[in-house]
Amino acid sequence: MHVRVQCEAGDRGEVIPRYFFIGRRRIDLVDVIDRWMSPEDHYFKLRAVDDGIYILHHQVRRDTWEITLFDSGRCEQTRLSST
Repeated sequence: MHVRVQCEAGDRGEVIPRYFFIGRRRIDLVDVIDRWMSPEDHYFKLRAVDDGIYILHHQVRRDTWEITLFDSGRCEQTRLSST
């Protein structure tokens, strides 16, 4: 699912997502749990104010974003690790 992401620059000039939109719904982010980066692709594991955990994928060359995984946190048996 493609999303619009608003970022800010990190300490080393890298992009860090701060919020994103699913349609018209704004999802504010509270924590970057983890990140994986290559020259072509950046992945961010994020916690949002709705207590959901999201993994966003940024295709750098195309400058497109998509949600690759979402966990609402409502089912403890399938809850993603927050570390």
